[in-house]
Amino acid sequence: MPNAQCAKMKNHWLAVNKVALPRLLQWVNLRPEESERTQLMFVFYTVVSVGLRWAEDSTVALFLGEYETNLLPWMYVASAVVSTGLVFLYSWLQKVFPLRQVIVAIAPCMVTPLVLLVLLRWGTNVSYLAVILVFLLRLWVDALYVLNDLNTSIVANQIFNIREIKRTYPLVSSGLLVADVISGFSLPWLVQYARLNKVILIACAVILLGSAILFYLTHQYRAAFPETPQITIPGEQVSRQRFLKSPLKRYVWHLFAFVGLLQVIGLLVDFQYLRELQSSLNDQELASFLGLFGGMLGLCELLIQWFISSRLIERMGVFFTATLLPIAIGFLLPGVLVFLHLIPGMQSQSFFWGLVIVKFCDELLRYTFVMSSGPILYQPIPEAIRSQMQTLSGGTAEAIATGLTGLVIFVTLLISKHFVPEPLQKWVLVAETMLIAGTCLKVVCQLRSRYVDLLVLSVARGQLSATNVGLKFFKQGVVKALAEKGNEADKHSCIELLAQIDSQGAAEVLAPLLVKLTPDLQCQSLEVMLMGGANPVYVTAIRPLLEQSQETNPEVFALALRYIWLADPNPNLSLLEEYLNPRHNSLIRATAAALVLRQGTPIQKVAATKTMRRMLTHKQERERINGVRALREAVYLQALRIHIPNLLQDESLRVRCAVLEMIAATHSEEYYCALIAALYYKSTRSTAMLALTRLENEALNMLLQLATDIYKPEVVRMYAWRTIAQIGTQEAMEALWENLETCWGTTRDHILHSLLKIHKQPGITGLGDRFYESRVEKLIEQELRFLGEIYGAYIDFQNIDKQEDYQSSERILIVCELLQRSLRELELDVRERLLLLLRLLYSPEKMQAAAFNLRSLSVVNLARGLEILEHTVTLPSKSLLLNILDRRTEPEKLQHLVEAKIVEYESMFVSDRLHRLLLLGNLLSDWCLACCFHFAQVARIRLTSSEILASLRHPTGFVREAAIAYLNMVSQRVLFQILPQLQNDPHPLVAAQVKELLEKYRFKSY
Repeated sequence: MPNAQCAKMKNHWLAVNKVALPRLLQWVNLRPEESERTQLMFVFYTVVSVGLRWAEDSTVALFLGEYETNLLPWMYVASAVVSTGLVFLYSWLQKVFPLRQVIVAIAPCMVTPLVLLVLLRWGTNVSYLAVILVFLLRLWVDALYVLNDLNTSIVANQIFNIREIKRTYPLVSSGLLVADVISGFSLPWLVQYARLNKVILIACAVILLGSAILFYLTHQYRAAFPETPQITIPGEQVSRQRFLKSPLKRYVWHLFAFVGLLQVIGLLVDFQYLRELQSSLNDQELASFLGLFGGMLGLCELLIQWFISSRLIERMGVFFTATLLPIAIGFLLPGVLVFLHLIPGMQSQSFFWGLVIVKFCDELLRYTFVMSSGPILYQPIPEAIRSQMQTLSGGTAEAIATGLTGLVIFVTLLISKHFVPEPLQKWVLVAETMLIAGTCLKVVCQLRSRYVDLLVLSVARGQLSATNVGLKFFKQGVVKALAEKGNEADKHSCIELLAQIDSQGAAEVLAPLLVKLTPDLQCQSLEVMLMGGANPVYVTAIRPLLEQSQETNPEVFALALRYIWLADPNPNLSLLEEYLNPRHNSLIRATAAALVLRQGTPIQKVAATKTMRRMLTHKQERERINGVRALREAVYLQALRIHIPNLLQDESLRVRCAVLEMIAATHSEEYYCALIAALYYKSTRSTAMLALTRLENEALNMLLQLATDIYKPEVVRMYAWRTIAQIGTQEAMEALWENLETCWGTTRDHILHSLLKIHKQPGITGLGDRFYESRVEKLIEQELRFLGEIYGAYIDFQNIDKQEDYQSSERILIVCELLQRSLRELELDVRERLLLLLRLLYSPEKMQAAAFNLRSLSVVNLARGLEILEHTVTLPSKSLLLNILDRRTEPEKLQHLVEAKIVEYESMFVSDRLHRLLLLGNLLSDWCLACCFHFAQVARIRLTSSEILASLRHPTGFVREAAIAYLNMVSQRVLFQILPQLQNDPHPLVAAQVKELLEKYRFKSY
């Protein structure tokens, strides 16, 4: 009995703990998988910070007792020199030793000199040496603080990713606040029983204990730390860093400035605060006041850090919280001092209490929001060099800022003493503090603009586009590239890009270079120039190509001939008749004939028609191709039209493609159906798309009929949407948007991909105006609502084992799992669609980088993608989208949708949930719909006749197969009546199924 009772109590305790732990983690905004790492980091940081606080307060009391505040500026300068040297040493050690070894060893190595200094002071009888040792003690504790903060943030950046660190680091950094509370309330008691020298030694022992905890932490998570020194970086990473060098350097400099300015603000406030304390309190009172002040401050910081900080950073962003301190100090410092000075009876103590309040606010914001945000700002830096950059940027910035602040304070005091009236001397430092706070605020704004850019660049290299190329300099670059010796493919790319960016002005660049180019480049250049329209200005540059007829390539000659005659307002067509002679190349003859048909007299047109007829019916493929190509320039096909049907059936693919181009060029409406038919075949598809695009709105209705016909092949419908997008007219765009709002599933995907292929501009301005943005927002809301249905169905089917009707059937559970898997796949489709919709609104480069990271299996990359989205998306539903795209469970995601009032969820029986899913039949994927019928079959759930008939008419074969299998189970009589109508089903799976069932029923009837 006692054992049973103990077991019962143990199970009860475990059950309570199982419920309480998630609730506790939710209160502090932490996830279960992060709890162990966060707990170890918190304990380590708390223990070390307690030791450091005891050492700091003790050395401050000793220092002020020996020097008062007169040497504080020199202390700042000396501290800067020592800290900078130690930071560079720390950075160098990371290049020589593995990072984990450096992190673990740094605290013991720093504590050893501190112990020696205390023992020396304790044992010395020389007064001036004791005074010097007090200065060195204070100096070394400051340096120890700098390295400990660096150590902690580097460890956090190694074991947490960019999203985790927003939730976990506020809790980790709260270790300092807990240390403030513990050390603050314990130090007054401790100094009653031990002298300050002993307190420092006790502090050193506590720091070593914290180092032991850090050793255990890094051992447990050693996979997060590189095993080799940073000096051995792979070649691929070196190349990547070289690509990132320029934007990375700018970002690091801004980060350096931000860290430094924050340090300057803190030191200016600290100096003014300590000066007021020293003038008002004695040594023992000062140590006790510092302890009590730290204790009360720590309690306030702890509450903010545990329950507010991480949530505010996640919701408002890291840069919002980073601006709180400079804003508060810049406005609060003068405001509090003026306000207290106006209160009767407070004039004499206004600066004292005013600086106490300002110091309280500075510490409160610095060790909550700013400290929590710090490590996040280093996450965009590539992992291979992050810790080194963090060491140099963070540690060096603070050290240099400390030294400069010391010099500034010294110079300010010196100047104020001689040139500023005594009542106003204190206000000089107040004004300097306000100025630095304003500068810091500006730096934060610039830092924010570079943060996401660096995240995107760290994913992949940017691409050249018309939006980021200076046209004048680009043209100069093209001239240089074409004139120099180099790769032919690169030169082709230059000309192609020039045509995309400035087709009208391309002739200005290309015409002078024509005679120097190779035949292939001459052809491409002349085609680009003709696209911009024939201009008489450039005829003199092209005519030499005709004069060197023996040396000129026939294709180049034909293009040059065409350009010159089209550019001439009064051409001499008799000269063209000479080129109709059979001795000339077929391409030249065809071009001359097309020009004569376009501009010649009736007699000349008859001769040209005979020439063209002979070419179109010639046995040689090259003759037929050149003839058809030439017809593209004919205004009227006249008697040649009768040859088109035969040419469309020509054995040569190149001839057929040339005919398709000619149909579009001459707008031959009776043959438009041939262009649509050509989309069905891979060999002629690209040519048909280009031809239909050239027709613009003429082809729009045909393409829409094809694209919206669900019984047409999926691939053909996809290319129909792409062709509509390439048409690019206002009517085509509106048709795409209208169908985007009414279509679902893969059709919506095709339309989105089509829109994105033609809209490369960043931002919604590339699509029109705010009207389009509101339409995209509605589409995103639709997709989120559909996700709510998916999650609701998934959860209800997951609970099937709790329903008695389905517990005993293993087959039902297997098919149910198959249905759940199809729902998960459907969720992935919707998530991808959400990213496509966001690409319509925001920079393609940023969204592409975010999507690349979100698709990764790496938790680190996922977090980076979410961070890019957080700093790019401005929609009201941003936080909801981040939670949906994050790696959370289905119940959690559904809860977020319910809280946002996107959906309402009520648990259903699986039969009711299945009916609800089938009501969304047009939204479900084909596989998911088929799984619904398979589940209905094995679970014997009654479906409505409309649901069954709709699936029997479904364009996808395996959906029809599933519907027939279900009908075979519920009503064989009805199935037997409709089976004859299904015998000619085009899908072999369905046809075989119908044949088998017919034979089965006939056998039964016998």
